[in-house]
Amino acid sequence: MDSNAPASRFSQDIQSLLERLADQPLTLAHVLSETAERSFCLVIGLLVLPFLFPMPPGFTTILGSACLLLSVQMAVGRKSPWLPRRMAQFQFPSLLARQVLSNLRRVTRLSERFVRPRFIQLAHSAPAWHINGACISWLTLLLMCPIPMTNPIPTVGILIFVVAMLEADGVIMVLGYVATGLITAMFGLLGYGLWRSPDLFLRWFGGG
Repeated sequence: MDSNAPASRFSQDIQSLLERLADQPLTLAHVLSETAERSFCLVIGLLVLPFLFPMPPGFTTILGSACLLLSVQMAVGRKSPWLPRRMAQFQFPSLLARQVLSNLRRVTRLSERFVRPRFIQLAHSAPAWHINGACISWLTLLLMCPIPMTNPIPTVGILIFVVAMLEADGVIMVLGYVATGLITAMFGLLGYGLWRSPDLFLRWFGGG
Protein backbone atom coordinates (compact mmCIF):
# COMPACT_ATOMS: atom_id res chain seq x y z
CA MET A 1 0.00 0.00 0.00
CA ASP A 2 1.10 3.51 -0.76
CA SER A 3 1.81 5.22 2.53
CA ASN A 4 0.92 8.54 0.92
CA ALA A 5 -2.59 7.42 0.07
CA PRO A 6 -5.21 9.74 1.57
CA ALA A 7 -7.16 8.51 4.58
CA SER A 8 -10.42 9.14 2.72
CA ARG A 9 -9.72 6.52 0.05
CA PHE A 10 -12.63 4.36 1.15
CA SER A 11 -15.09 7.25 0.89
CA GLN A 12 -13.66 8.27 -2.50
CA ASP A 13 -13.89 4.76 -3.91
CA ILE A 14 -17.38 4.00 -2.63
CA GLN A 15 -18.65 7.45 -3.66
CA SER A 16 -17.26 6.96 -7.17
CA LEU A 17 -19.06 3.62 -7.41
CA LEU A 18 -22.33 5.06 -6.13
CA GLU A 19 -22.16 8.00 -8.54
CA ARG A 20 -21.74 5.60 -11.45
CA LEU A 21 -24.62 3.48 -10.18
CA ALA A 22 -26.82 6.55 -9.79
CA ASP A 23 -26.15 7.59 -13.40
CA GLN A 24 -26.61 4.15 -14.92
CA PRO A 25 -27.48 0.97 -12.98
CA LEU A 26 -24.66 -1.56 -13.09
CA THR A 27 -24.73 -5.24 -12.19
CA LEU A 28 -22.79 -6.62 -9.24
CA ALA A 29 -20.69 -8.59 -11.74
CA HIS A 30 -19.67 -5.35 -13.45
CA VAL A 31 -18.77 -3.73 -10.15
CA LEU A 32 -16.67 -6.75 -9.18
CA SER A 33 -14.77 -6.66 -12.45
CA GLU A 34 -14.18 -2.91 -12.20
CA THR A 35 -12.73 -2.95 -8.69
CA ALA A 36 -10.12 -5.71 -9.22
CA GLU A 37 -8.30 -6.82 -6.07
CA ARG A 38 -10.35 -4.44 -3.92
CA SER A 39 -13.56 -6.19 -5.03
CA PHE A 40 -14.32 -8.00 -1.78
CA CYS A 41 -14.17 -4.98 0.49
CA LEU A 42 -15.67 -2.40 -1.85
CA VAL A 43 -18.62 -4.57 -2.88
CA ILE A 44 -19.32 -5.70 0.68
CA GLY A 45 -19.30 -2.02 1.69
CA LEU A 46 -21.62 -1.20 -1.19
CA LEU A 47 -23.97 -4.05 -0.26
CA VAL A 48 -24.33 -3.12 3.42
CA LEU A 49 -24.37 0.68 3.22
CA PRO A 50 -28.13 0.75 2.42
CA PHE A 51 -28.86 -0.98 5.72
CA LEU A 52 -27.85 2.19 7.56
CA PHE A 53 -30.82 4.05 6.10
CA PRO A 54 -34.51 3.37 5.34
CA MET A 55 -34.53 0.94 2.43
CA PRO A 56 -37.22 -0.10 -0.08
CA PRO A 57 -38.67 -3.54 0.72
CA GLY A 58 -37.39 -6.59 -1.10
CA PHE A 59 -33.66 -5.84 -1.11
CA THR A 60 -32.65 -7.28 2.25
CA THR A 61 -32.42 -10.89 1.08
CA ILE A 62 -30.44 -10.29 -2.13
CA LEU A 63 -28.02 -7.77 -0.62
CA GLY A 64 -27.52 -9.78 2.56
CA SER A 65 -27.08 -13.07 0.70
CA ALA A 66 -24.48 -11.59 -1.66
CA CYS A 67 -22.58 -10.10 1.29
CA LEU A 68 -22.68 -13.43 3.13
CA LEU A 69 -21.43 -15.36 0.11
CA LEU A 70 -18.52 -12.96 -0.45
CA SER A 71 -17.51 -12.93 3.22
CA VAL A 72 -17.58 -16.74 3.44
CA GLN A 73 -15.22 -16.82 0.45
CA MET A 74 -12.91 -14.48 2.39
CA ALA A 75 -13.12 -16.73 5.45
CA VAL A 76 -11.93 -19.75 3.47
CA GLY A 77 -9.07 -17.75 1.95
CA ARG A 78 -10.34 -17.01 -1.55
CA LYS A 79 -8.76 -13.91 -3.10
CA SER A 80 -10.95 -13.43 -6.17
CA PRO A 81 -14.70 -13.07 -5.54
CA TRP A 82 -17.36 -15.18 -7.22
CA LEU A 83 -21.14 -14.80 -7.33
CA PRO A 84 -23.76 -17.08 -8.92
CA ARG A 85 -24.98 -15.80 -12.29
CA ARG A 86 -28.40 -14.78 -11.02
CA MET A 87 -26.92 -12.87 -8.07
CA ALA A 88 -24.16 -11.35 -10.21
CA GLN A 89 -26.75 -9.92 -12.59
CA PHE A 90 -28.53 -8.03 -9.79
CA GLN A 91 -28.69 -4.32 -10.62
CA PHE A 92 -28.18 -1.87 -7.78
CA PRO A 93 -31.17 0.47 -8.32
CA SER A 94 -30.35 4.08 -9.20
CA LEU A 95 -32.89 5.37 -6.67
CA LEU A 96 -31.27 3.40 -3.85
CA ALA A 97 -27.79 4.48 -4.96
CA ARG A 98 -28.83 8.14 -4.92
CA GLN A 99 -30.38 7.72 -1.47
CA VAL A 100 -27.21 6.18 -0.05
CA LEU A 101 -25.01 8.72 -1.84
CA SER A 102 -26.89 11.61 -0.27
CA ASN A 103 -26.15 10.23 3.21
CA LEU A 104 -22.63 8.95 2.55
CA ARG A 105 -20.81 11.97 3.97
CA ARG A 106 -22.10 11.22 7.47
CA VAL A 107 -20.74 7.69 7.32
CA THR A 108 -17.28 8.54 5.99
CA ARG A 109 -16.57 11.71 7.97
CA LEU A 110 -15.05 9.81 10.90
CA SER A 111 -13.00 7.48 8.68
CA GLU A 112 -11.53 10.43 6.81
CA ARG A 113 -10.39 11.91 10.10
CA PHE A 114 -9.06 8.93 12.04
CA VAL A 115 -8.27 6.04 9.68
CA ARG A 116 -4.76 5.66 8.29
CA PRO A 117 -2.30 2.81 7.59
CA ARG A 118 -1.20 1.35 10.95
CA PHE A 119 0.05 -2.08 12.00
CA ILE A 120 0.44 -2.94 8.31
CA GLN A 121 1.78 -6.41 9.08
CA LEU A 122 -1.45 -7.33 10.88
CA ALA A 123 -3.67 -5.65 8.32
CA HIS A 124 -2.14 -7.59 5.41
CA SER A 125 -1.66 -10.93 7.16
CA ALA A 126 -3.34 -14.09 5.83
CA PRO A 127 -4.84 -15.05 9.24
CA ALA A 128 -6.42 -11.60 9.54
CA TRP A 129 -8.04 -12.07 6.10
CA HIS A 130 -9.61 -15.36 7.26
CA ILE A 131 -10.72 -13.96 10.61
CA ASN A 132 -12.14 -10.79 9.05
CA GLY A 133 -14.15 -12.87 6.59
CA ALA A 134 -15.52 -15.01 9.41
CA CYS A 135 -16.45 -11.94 11.46
CA ILE A 136 -18.18 -10.29 8.50
CA SER A 137 -20.06 -13.54 7.79
CA TRP A 138 -21.29 -13.70 11.37
CA LEU A 139 -22.29 -10.03 11.40
CA THR A 140 -24.14 -10.52 8.11
CA LEU A 141 -26.15 -13.36 9.65
CA LEU A 142 -27.06 -11.03 12.52
CA LEU A 143 -27.93 -8.34 9.97
CA MET A 144 -30.36 -10.72 8.26
CA CYS A 145 -32.08 -11.67 11.53
CA PRO A 146 -35.75 -10.54 11.47
CA ILE A 147 -35.38 -8.29 14.51
CA PRO A 148 -36.90 -4.84 13.88
CA MET A 149 -34.70 -1.74 14.07
CA THR A 150 -31.42 -3.66 14.48
CA ASN A 151 -30.02 -3.52 10.91
CA PRO A 152 -27.65 -0.57 11.50
CA ILE A 153 -25.91 -2.29 14.43
CA PRO A 154 -24.18 -5.18 12.60
CA THR A 155 -23.85 -2.95 9.53
CA VAL A 156 -21.56 -0.61 11.47
CA GLY A 157 -19.47 -3.61 12.52
CA ILE A 158 -19.13 -4.78 8.91
CA LEU A 159 -18.16 -1.30 7.72
CA ILE A 160 -15.45 -1.11 10.39
CA PHE A 161 -13.82 -4.17 8.81
CA VAL A 162 -14.32 -2.85 5.28
CA VAL A 163 -12.63 0.47 6.10
CA ALA A 164 -9.85 -1.23 8.08
CA MET A 165 -8.98 -3.58 5.20
CA LEU A 166 -9.17 -0.93 2.49
CA GLU A 167 -7.00 1.46 4.49
CA ALA A 168 -4.69 -1.24 5.95
CA ASP A 169 -5.41 0.03 9.46
CA GLY A 170 -4.65 -2.71 12.00
CA VAL A 171 -5.88 -0.56 14.88
CA ILE A 172 -9.33 -0.22 13.32
CA MET A 173 -9.23 -3.95 12.52
CA VAL A 174 -8.78 -4.75 16.21
CA LEU A 175 -11.64 -2.36 16.95
CA GLY A 176 -13.70 -4.47 14.54
CA TYR A 177 -12.99 -7.60 16.61
CA VAL A 178 -14.09 -5.81 19.76
CA ALA A 179 -17.21 -4.50 18.01
CA THR A 180 -18.06 -8.02 16.81
CA GLY A 181 -17.92 -9.30 20.39
CA LEU A 182 -20.07 -6.46 21.69
CA ILE A 183 -22.63 -6.79 18.89
CA THR A 184 -22.81 -10.56 19.48
CA ALA A 185 -23.45 -9.98 23.18
CA MET A 186 -26.11 -7.39 22.37
CA PHE A 187 -27.94 -9.75 20.02
CA GLY A 188 -27.60 -12.53 22.59
CA LEU A 189 -29.38 -10.34 25.15
CA LEU A 190 -32.05 -9.40 22.61
CA GLY A 191 -32.57 -13.05 21.71
CA TYR A 192 -32.83 -14.04 25.36
CA GLY A 193 -35.30 -11.24 25.96
CA LEU A 194 -37.47 -12.34 23.03
CA TRP A 195 -37.29 -15.96 24.18
CA ARG A 196 -38.41 -15.02 27.70
CA SER A 197 -40.99 -12.45 26.65
CA PRO A 198 -43.97 -14.88 26.49
CA ASP A 199 -43.28 -16.03 30.07
CA LEU A 200 -42.86 -12.48 31.28
CA PHE A 201 -46.06 -11.44 29.52
CA LEU A 202 -47.99 -14.26 31.22
CA ARG A 203 -46.54 -13.38 34.63
CA TRP A 204 -47.39 -9.71 34.29
CA PHE A 205 -50.87 -10.03 32.74
CA GLY A 206 -51.91 -13.59 33.48
CA GLY A 207 -52.97 -12.82 36.99
CA GLY A 208 -50.85 -15.69 38.36
